[in-house]
Amino acid sequence: MVIIDKSGVHRLEIRCCDCSNALSPDIQMFWHGFFPASFNRPKTAFTFKLMRVARQWRQLKTMKWHGFGHHSDIPSTGELTLFCLACPQPGINILVAGDESLDDDDKNSSSWKYTRSFVMDGNFKAEHLHPIKPFDEVWLSDGLGFMVGKDRYKMHLAEAADMVEKSSCNNHQAVNQANAAQHKLESTSIRGVACA
Repeated sequence: MVIIDKSGVHRLEIRCCDCSNALSPDIQMFWHGFFPASFNRPKTAFTFKLMRVARQWRQLKTMKWHGFGHHSDIPSTGELTLFCLACPQPGINILVAGDESLDDDDKNSSSWKYTRSFVMDGNFKAEHLHPIKPFDEVWLSDGLGFMVGKDRYKMHLAEAADMVEKSSCNNHQAVNQANAAQHKLESTSIRGVACA
């Protein structure tokens, strides 16, 4: 098996337990700190240490790309997102003529040309379990990019009313899943908004 670690690429003979009550080979590898490249018959694995280093490297590159590479300023909420060149932004990527007005109350306004439109979508089956060891959780960019920060999210959950929806359909899976017991889950589903 090929093992890729931060010290290099190594070829080692690895045998997983074949006992009748043994876990599958991929799970055995997880327990020993390896992430297999495939789950059926893994022939390559990455160490968790390498994956942590790769995650930190990606974080450093992201900080550099957004101008935080050479000074100690700490980015604030949303500062590690990408600037959208396609979105109409007067004064940034659109020149407004002298006789044009962007005021919606003005009858000669041309603001309709520069109106942003948004689309929303979501993965309603995504589930995130409560961490077993929350003190081991490392947040590299909590709320600095496209995802909302954990504290802001928890504050929203505390304020949001939890309503149990009744479905008039027989066995409506989306509603049934939303009403299922979720005591082991920290969050359910991922939703996104993007400019269209």
